[in-house]
Amino acid sequence: MMAAETKKIWMDGRLVDSANATVHVLNHTLHYGVGVFEGIRCYATTNGPAIFRLPEHVRRLVNSARLYRMPLPYSEGQIAQAIVETQAANNIVPSYIRPILYRGEPALGVKNSKGRVSLAIAAIPAKKYLGDSSESGVRAKISPYRKPHSDAIPSFAKADGNYLNSYLAGLDAADDGYEEAILLDQHGYVAEGTGENIFLVRNGTVYTPGLESDILLGITRESVIQIAKDLGYPVVEKLLSVNELLTADEAFFSGTYAEVAPIREISHFKLGDGRPGPVTREIMDVFYRVIRGEEPKYAAWLHPVLPTARPAAARSPRRAA
Repeated sequence: MMAAETKKIWMDGRLVDSANATVHVLNHTLHYGVGVFEGIRCYATTNGPAIFRLPEHVRRLVNSARLYRMPLPYSEGQIAQAIVETQAANNIVPSYIRPILYRGEPALGVKNSKGRVSLAIAAIPAKKYLGDSSESGVRAKISPYRKPHSDAIPSFAKADGNYLNSYLAGLDAADDGYEEAILLDQHGYVAEGTGENIFLVRNGTVYTPGLESDILLGITRESVIQIAKDLGYPVVEKLLSVNELLTADEAFFSGTYAEVAPIREISHFKLGDGRPGPVTREIMDVFYRVIRGEEPKYAAWLHPVLPTARPAAARSPRRAA
């Protein structure tokens, strides 16, 4: 059910009432999962509402569409403006913003490359993705489901169908009483969570899986790496074994919805003293000051949302031929 606070949804150039934001039941994306999307956050800052790293999210959406051969109906600038307009129209803070590119017209058949690509954008109230344990430390398990190799499904794309894997891993973890799952890659190395990247800390060095583990290139991951380096911590991207993870001093997830979430236990192995470690805490503290607009050094990461944003329906965006 759509959150009651969501009044308007942007669909192909105009804002419509959320109840009228519908697509045909025979649309291609519903049947085959060929769609790409983003998860973006808007926060209350010292200078008013602001969207976190908007250009980077839009760029990743565009790159995801390119990998799935979905011709873009709008430019990057138009997509960014539409996201701002959607946020302004709903005035929900903090919010989770979901732009999605999909083929919404009736069209069955796997190899559909001619159906019109549409863009929809929604903003909903943001909640703690990993619950109340997000700051005190979550319990995670090593999932029996492996992360698909990029030779099978491109990991660089934030695509609808990719999350079938995360869905299964997440339900399996929840059934066993854990808040989250940790997926391994096809070679048995640590990859990521169901919707987050993962970091571990050992002897004051921050480690995270690299591209060779078929991870999604997280925007929050990139932000955490920059913050850690600015704090003086060495950051190493490498293949990480399960043994390295289970014997780490600290570990944490990062993601748009999860933000920065410490991990206190993995498959019954307690990390450190079972509480968020000092390195994790320091990175978290800076991150949360950044999203509140309290760190001038990172001010460029915040895109202001002005109440005077021009209505989307008032313009005619350029569509791809």
